[in-house]
Amino acid sequence: MPFLSIRQLVHRKLLNSVERCVDEALEGIVSSNGGLMLLRGQRVALRSDLHNLKGKVALISGGGSGHEPAHAGYIGRGMLSAAVAGAVFSSPPPGSILAAIMTLWQSGTSGVLLLVKNYTGDRLNFGLAVEKARAQGVPVDMVVVADDCAFTTQLSKAGRRGLCGTVFIHKLAGALAEEGCPLDVIVSKVSKAVKNIGTLGLSLSACSVPGCLPTFQLLPGEMELGLGIHGEPGIKKSKMASADEVVKTMIDHMTDPSSQSHLPLKSGDRVVLCVNNLGALSCLEMAVVTRAAINYLMGQGVQVPRVMSGTFMTSLEMAGVSLSLMRVDEEILRLFDAKTSAPAWPNLSSESLSGRNLYVEPTARPASAETKPEQGPFSSVARLALESICKSLLQQKEELNALDRAAGDGDCGSTHALAATAIEEWMQTTTIPGRPCLLLTALAGLVEEKMGGSSGALYSLFLTAAAPHLRETCDGKHWAKAIQAGAEAMKRYGGAEPGDRTMLDALCPAVDELMKLSTASPGGHIAVLQAAVEKAELGAQSTCDLTAKAGRASYIASKRLTQPDPGAVAVAAILRAVFDTVKGTDQ
Repeated sequence: MPFLSIRQLVHRKLLNSVERCVDEALEGIVSSNGGLMLLRGQRVALRSDLHNLKGKVALISGGGSGHEPAHAGYIGRGMLSAAVAGAVFSSPPPGSILAAIMTLWQSGTSGVLLLVKNYTGDRLNFGLAVEKARAQGVPVDMVVVADDCAFTTQLSKAGRRGLCGTVFIHKLAGALAEEGCPLDVIVSKVSKAVKNIGTLGLSLSACSVPGCLPTFQLLPGEMELGLGIHGEPGIKKSKMASADEVVKTMIDHMTDPSSQSHLPLKSGDRVVLCVNNLGALSCLEMAVVTRAAINYLMGQGVQVPRVMSGTFMTSLEMAGVSLSLMRVDEEILRLFDAKTSAPAWPNLSSESLSGRNLYVEPTARPASAETKPEQGPFSSVARLALESICKSLLQQKEELNALDRAAGDGDCGSTHALAATAIEEWMQTTTIPGRPCLLLTALAGLVEEKMGGSSGALYSLFLTAAAPHLRETCDGKHWAKAIQAGAEAMKRYGGAEPGDRTMLDALCPAVDELMKLSTASPGGHIAVLQAAVEKAELGAQSTCDLTAKAGRASYIASKRLTQPDPGAVAVAAILRAVFDTVKGTDQ
């Protein structure tokens, strides 16, 4: 392995400079939101409508940068009045905090409350600013949020860390301040609320401060439980597990009564749940984790009237999640639901989520006399043909995936295998209809539902458009019209034409040949079908030399597309399976 310099090992970030990144980020946040402004000469973001704070308590929070949208994202009516930013993962200096306090006090506020996460640097610097402000006659106080549930033994004097649960306190204190509550009342109420909040984090990767190496290392397949928001390691490493298992582990740890920092919960309790993206989890993963957390809590008899799921307090680019729980009563829930203009606060519904039915039953299709299965000569041949098609597609799964990896996302074989498996399962419990129109309609619904993707839609279009032409009779003339109608529907809605390097390059030449069924003699249909299969196979092979003009492959450079189009290969395989079946039964 070649030697790598420290510069090469440092995690890449899209910045202009390490030194200016915090200032430029603040400018970007403020310049994109009309409700915010910057305090000149300081890393302080403020409400732009300070006059609306007159006679009310002003709220300040802050801390190291790198946790965006915290804290500037929570500035607005009904939440923070200002946020003070330090360097990445570093507490802001007391001079900046004091400047924020004095600016708000001089705007006519009735007092200033600082909401601080429990880290030593934050307590010291915010506390020093509080003492300096008091010395100048400002009515100011500070509430420290310590919501970390990671540690199970007696903690040192440092105490529990302040994590994403701090955002709950921003909201509650902001609602009280907006209602005009005095400083001492707000301090009393939020101090009580802090005791009913717990947070636990879990990471799948470390993060790196700009210009530095990652803060810790995780081996492939490892995850870390109980980490903080500054990239510091957690309390335990373990093997990766499913989302349901991870969430159960986290909530059990948070609520374990033997822990020194647990959040006691019992059946019947009501909690607000916050599922917080620590930086780099996909929205898909976040939704799965959210579902798991709601289901597990409700399975324990805990009601979950409100859920926040998204990015609220990050740790730069860390791939991880934290869960925050706040026990609530009607008063706390009322404050939680109060309106705010803070840009990072989610627009939550005030409708209770606990016990809500997630599903509505689909509208049943009206019964049709045509839906009754009728067996006949066609049924046995159709079953054999479908069995042959499914066997062929399942055998070619890996080959089609390999072809698709060069031109798409590598799942063409898997997608066709889904359809094949669904059809096989369907045939085990279903009588094959004796009328082609009913079979094609049934297959259209099956591939639409089970196959999915663009392939499922295209096959379903083909079958749906073809079926009506076989409603009355199914001689060669009507089969020809049906197949032509199906191909035309695929072209019309899919937007591709022969020559665009898609499945149509195999299908359309075969369709042209199958049109001869209209005039073929009773014994000539085998020859027509054989010729159609050969045309399809030649068409599929010809896609090696075509430039992709439709589908995902059209985004790939032509020089990389040297193998046949997988969709065209699949169509040729389907037609070959049909031909082999018909030929075998005709003899």
